[in-house]
Amino acid sequence: MYYKFSGFTQKLAGTWASDAYIPQGLKPVVSTEAPPIIFATPTKLASDSTAYDYAGKNKVPELQKFFQKSDGVPIHLKRGLPDQMLYRTTMALTVGGTIYCLIALYMASQPKNK
Repeated sequence: MYYKFSGFTQKLAGTWASDAYIPQGLKPVVSTEAPPIIFATPTKLASDSTAYDYAGKNKVPELQKFFQKSDGVPIHLKRGLPDQMLYRTTMALTVGGTIYCLIALYMASQPKNK
């Protein structure tokens, strides 16, 4: 169901889809001439190109082999030092934030002394 604001009743009233998208019953003027060309170069359809447009090697198969290798290291630490630093920083911020929240709750639960 489509709705349109009625100027007579000052409420929303049910209407047809064509009236709901054209306010106050104004009809758009249909142009008989073609619109101007926006870009000088013609557009390329997706079905026309067979090669990929990026210049680079597909690293997915190598990364799949690297991450699926069973060497006892968790997946989130496979890349070495950068992953370890990111993991430890995240854990430190999580523990620190939890402690800060608990301290704030404790301070908020204590009545103020005058």
